Amino acid sequence: MKLEGASVLVTGGASGLGEATVRRLHARGARVVIVDRDVKKGEEVARSLGERASFVAADVTSAGDVEAAIARAGETAPLRVAVSCAGVGWAARTINKEGAAHDLELFKTVIGINLIGTFNVARLAAAAMAKAEPLDDGERGVIVNTASIAAFDGQIGQAAYAASKAGVVGMTLPVARDLAAVGVRVMTIAPGTMDTPMLAMLPEPARAALAAGIPFPRRLGQADEYARLVEHIVDNRYLNGETIRLDGALRMPPK
Repeated sequence: MKLEGASVLVTGGASGLGEATVRRLHARGARVVIVDRDVKKGEEVARSLGERASFVAADVTSAGDVEAAIARAGETAPLRVAVSCAGVGWAARTINKEGAAHDLELFKTVIGINLIGTFNVARLAAAAMAKAEPLDDGERGVIVNTASIAAFDGQIGQAAYAASKAGVVGMTLPVARDLAAVGVRVMTIAPGTMDTPMLAMLPEPARAALAAGIPFPRRLGQADEYARLVEHIVDNRYLNGETIRLDGALRMPPK
């Protein structure tokens, strides 16, 4: 897909995987809308890119917020790409060592942001893309979601997180089939242990231990490696309805 002159929307675009994606697709000539709850960081990223970049503060679980962000994206060019990187992680056992049950509201919150928020973005982006003029092969747009290898290898304490990401994987094919009629492709990336701002807060011995468990290359994944995969998905029109693991052959142990 030709990104020059197209609009791209990236949730969670103020940092980590989302920011790397914003920068890579912007470099390809796209008009990028950065969607995030962190106003300060979001505005900083937009300013650093200058022309063809803007920031919209939004909660991905809010229909109104996402509709406003998509409307912003469509102001100057058709929305062709939507990438969902917004998400949260939380560790809690189903029953903790004291015998107390997992907090139900916490479970709902993780599902709400990671799964429902991702679907909210996908459904509204697809509705906007369906109105655009078709490109080569009748393609109108591409939606890229973010899961995690926890969807397949959930560890102890990851019931909420793994369930939310497994939901993203599970909806990839049916949503792709739903949107085939309007020429919108849907793909999901399941990253492994990536060197994001969250992991940057860990002490170096802990980071080294995580890297040592990865078969090859024996290091943490880089945000730009995620962004490059997004770029390839956008360019490769035959990729549709699938989840790609990006993990250096890592299979997570129970803990």
